[in-house]
Amino acid sequence: MPKAKITKTFVDQVPCPKKGQVAYCDTDLRGFYLIVGTQAKTYTAQKDIQGRTVRYTIGRHGHFTPEQARKIARDKLNLMAQGIDPNAQEKEQNAQRITLNHALKTYLATRRNLKERTKTDYRYITDRYLKDWKEKLLTDITKDMVGAKHAKIAEEFGAYTANKAMRLLRAIFNFAQATYDICPVNPVVYLTRVKAWYKEERKRTYIKPHELKSWWAAVQALENDTYRDFLLFLMFTGLRRSEAQSLRWADIDFKDRTFTIPDTKNGDPLTLPMGGFLYGMFQTRQKRYGNYEFVFPGPGEYGHLVEPKKGIAKVVKQSGISFTCHDLRRTFITIAESLEISAYALKRLI
Repeated sequence: MPKAKITKTFVDQVPCPKKGQVAYCDTDLRGFYLIVGTQAKTYTAQKDIQGRTVRYTIGRHGHFTPEQARKIARDKLNLMAQGIDPNAQEKEQNAQRITLNHALKTYLATRRNLKERTKTDYRYITDRYLKDWKEKLLTDITKDMVGAKHAKIAEEFGAYTANKAMRLLRAIFNFAQATYDICPVNPVVYLTRVKAWYKEERKRTYIKPHELKSWWAAVQALENDTYRDFLLFLMFTGLRRSEAQSLRWADIDFKDRTFTIPDTKNGDPLTLPMGGFLYGMFQTRQKRYGNYEFVFPGPGEYGHLVEPKKGIAKVVKQSGISFTCHDLRRTFITIAESLEISAYALKRLI
């Protein structure tokens, strides 16, 4: 291995090989190297630790001067002399700086089996209920903070939402443990240990037949036609909110009078016929919103309506009938069953 005093003059003048690379060992500082490749010249520090050669890459010439690189090399070589691998040390230090938002992005990018709709839901949950934690370091989130956040979300948005947000947070911490070797104890486990998870009773509510007239009138009175049409679409189809909100114009076939939900909960695409009411509604919406990707566009980052809470609140206030998007699905099923539609046909419809 050639030796040289690594100075700016030497680094500037040393030629790049046509292929491969040449390593120059500094004559003043043992373990300080200049690696000259075909296109770049890189400073490194190298030393054996317990019989294993460890190389630490400082950076390219131009980003560092020889003097700066030599100072860094001396520090890293001192660590190696103590048996400390600076690469492993930096990896651990970087891991300690992982934020919730960074971990979520990496989690979504690496979980290839997650549907896009699920990824959208996870981003929404984080943006909506964990927004003030997005830039917080995972290592700074404690079990007491988790308990307080769980209770606060439940108070403001309900027990089901609080549990859902914490389940996502638990998954992110589990991912971080496996990926970054941080947070050996998942703080969300605290909720299980103290039995703080809220009991989720399966709702059976729906809009009763005698309430439909008032509900219909209140929905029709909505000034926001996207809220109005979205609620009517749910009522007429029995679709889940997550399935309906991402409906694209490309999913609608006006010629065959059908529309397709490409990504349902069970993973299979679902094509349904359009009755006269929906056909007319879609035609009207296309004239106004046909230049958008989604049938029910929204102002947020997703491009489509996410949750029509404001619209629902206005309908509830005017009609006196409390309901959720999923109540409309149960209403559709209840009416279909009353019409003696077969279980097989109903299953295909929803």
